[in-house]
Amino acid sequence: MVFSRQSVASWLMAGVLLCALFIFMQGQAQAADVAPDVLVKSTTQEVIAILKKDKDIQSGNLHKVYALVDAKVLPNFDFNHMTMLSVGKYWQRATPAQRQSLVQEFRTLLVRTYASSLTEFTNQTIEFKPFRMSPGATDVTVQTQVNQPGGQPIPIDYSMEKTAFGWKVYDVAIDGVSLVTNYRSSFATEIRQSGIDGLIRTLANRNKQSEATSLKPAIKKAS
Repeated sequence: MVFSRQSVASWLMAGVLLCALFIFMQGQAQAADVAPDVLVKSTTQEVIAILKKDKDIQSGNLHKVYALVDAKVLPNFDFNHMTMLSVGKYWQRATPAQRQSLVQEFRTLLVRTYASSLTEFTNQTIEFKPFRMSPGATDVTVQTQVNQPGGQPIPIDYSMEKTAFGWKVYDVAIDGVSLVTNYRSSFATEIRQSGIDGLIRTLANRNKQSEATSLKPAIKKAS
């Protein structure tokens, strides 16, 4: 699963923007009436300020970042829709139990990816592209661009849908490559080879490896 010109910075800023959006939306019923581009733009600076001040996050404390993401991101991310799109045609073949497992493991995978990236925040800046939304629109794209010192700008676009609980992200495109489309290809390959249960096992094993890696600094410090 490779994105063109993908870098740590691209995942980093995707995580920053998503967490900014979700932190603002968490527990705010009025967020449903706020335009999606305003949600992203008005909260990004607040979250960046938190990242710059939080010494634990800067030192790589993934447990603290996971706690932040678990509390603020999960309630406002349409993981069910995102997983369904990523699994594609095979979603209809999955049992209710398999669907539940797919959503849980995929959610864990994405949360850990974004959480890990937040510990690497440095000097990137975000440019917000002009945004237009038709009256009554329920599906929009918020376009941004990450400017990084010494590197080429990286566009990051957010596909968002309006639900009864406010605007939620269901896909992210980095440098023109959709995360959902990217995973759909790899998921389809895994399902053809090992079935839906095989994909679930692969995701679960990847998450366990990620968890073990994140525990190593804490174990060393304790010893």
